[in-house]
Amino acid sequence: MSQNPLILTIDLGTGGPKAALFTAAGELVGHAFAETPIQLLPGGGAEQDPADWWRAIKSAIQQLLSQVRVDPASIVAMNVTAQWSGTVAVDKEGNPLMNAVIWMDSRGSKQIKELVKGPLMVEGYAVNKILGWLRKTGGAPGHAGKDPLAHILFIKANYPEVYAKTHKFLEPKDYLNLKLTGIFAASYDSITLHWVTDNRKINEVRYDEGLLKMSTLDRAKLPDLNPPNQVLGTLTAEVARELGLSPDTKVISGTPDLQSAAVGSGAVLDFQPHLYVGTSSWLVCHVPWKKTDIDHNMASLPAAIPGRYFIVNEQETAGECLDFFKDNILYPRDALSQEEAPADFFRRINELAASVPAGSNRLIFMPWLYGERSPIEDHYVRGGFFNMGLDHTRAHLVRAIMEGVACNSRWLLRYVEKMCKRQFEAINFIGGGAQSEIWCQIFADVFDRPIRQVEDPILANARGAAFLASMALGLLKLEDIPQKIKIRKTFTPNPQNHQVYDNLFREYVQIYKRNKKAYKRLNSHS
Repeated sequence: MSQNPLILTIDLGTGGPKAALFTAAGELVGHAFAETPIQLLPGGGAEQDPADWWRAIKSAIQQLLSQVRVDPASIVAMNVTAQWSGTVAVDKEGNPLMNAVIWMDSRGSKQIKELVKGPLMVEGYAVNKILGWLRKTGGAPGHAGKDPLAHILFIKANYPEVYAKTHKFLEPKDYLNLKLTGIFAASYDSITLHWVTDNRKINEVRYDEGLLKMSTLDRAKLPDLNPPNQVLGTLTAEVARELGLSPDTKVISGTPDLQSAAVGSGAVLDFQPHLYVGTSSWLVCHVPWKKTDIDHNMASLPAAIPGRYFIVNEQETAGECLDFFKDNILYPRDALSQEEAPADFFRRINELAASVPAGSNRLIFMPWLYGERSPIEDHYVRGGFFNMGLDHTRAHLVRAIMEGVACNSRWLLRYVEKMCKRQFEAINFIGGGAQSEIWCQIFADVFDRPIRQVEDPILANARGAAFLASMALGLLKLEDIPQKIKIRKTFTPNPQNHQVYDNLFREYVQIYKRNKKAYKRLNSHS
């Protein structure tokens, strides 16, 4: 092995992949990003072209290697982390048979609702079925139809020719590993949301015959399973030439984005939480036990760290709400305006948000622009502004968006802490949203908890993947990780602002409870 080994990571987010290079100790050498488009389709469809992923990955790696100019032989390993809960149908040669159905896609809701039915129903599930899922997997297929199980059943029902030709259904991370190594495989953690594996023995996760039968999935169309912390293989000769790397470069089995973020945040010990705000958002921590809160769509599922679980939840749209405001309200390039957003748009957004007081003059924003997963699972719910008046300005709207995302996360925090039976002392903050100091302070004030802004927060997933690769190669120990994470700044709660947010938060929760039936009436056929 090289005397100064380097780890190349790929973090495939919804907006595109980041390529990053780290030392074995997790120190950043350089990084680059390339965009990928998303296709939103009628009926709740959300797809991406895997060919776009691969083109963007090659572009990002080329940018990165042109910047850092390292000897490719010093790159000893690659590790992929990627958006979770997606489905790529591939043939025997590994070629995609259609676009990837990604985590936002809810078109399989109909198939899931049929699947979970039975003679005796509780909370929308047949009692005999839900008990089997909960006991063995820790969770159950979501009614919203956004899990890979729902994707596969949707494809089977609506694209039977694709289903028939499919050799394997793969998560995005596992598809990229196939591209790199030629190996069809999944990891203990990436396969979880298919709801067909028994993970009660965390180091021996396996497919379960009863769960496969209940799901109606064909085991032959699912990949073999590996631990996330082992070497999967090496680059194929063709891919090594394409990427300009050595064919001896090892490829780690890898992990999805929630799991890698949990490591890259530095919060790797039990009950140490981290908050992520990117396109979506989550609030999770590692735990030593298996537990489920089905009412709030949370469960402890296999983590990337060997022998560990972590609490999984997700807020569907978070940073995406600001992108929506930018692209559809401020700068839509339509008949009224062809103006483009300024390059420093998000800096200006932060200035606007900071220019008005906490609470945005009692304006409340609901961030449910594409349904919601946690703490309520409801793909009918939609977002919007509540209590808007003539005295509100654009600055109020911007700050209200940030506050609405924070309120939803506080709603989630209540149940995460309840599940852990403790109040968190401080929360590490990562993702693109953590670059905003005003948003950090809003979260601290809404949560009434100190918020620790992690340095280089947008690289947390990639950093976590690098740490996991170093651990797999025996170059790093888990207990070393917290000391290798730098905290840029800690934001402490402002008591006066917290009182304002306490009042708004109560109304926020009531807005959903009083209107959820209307959301269903309005959106049940969309």
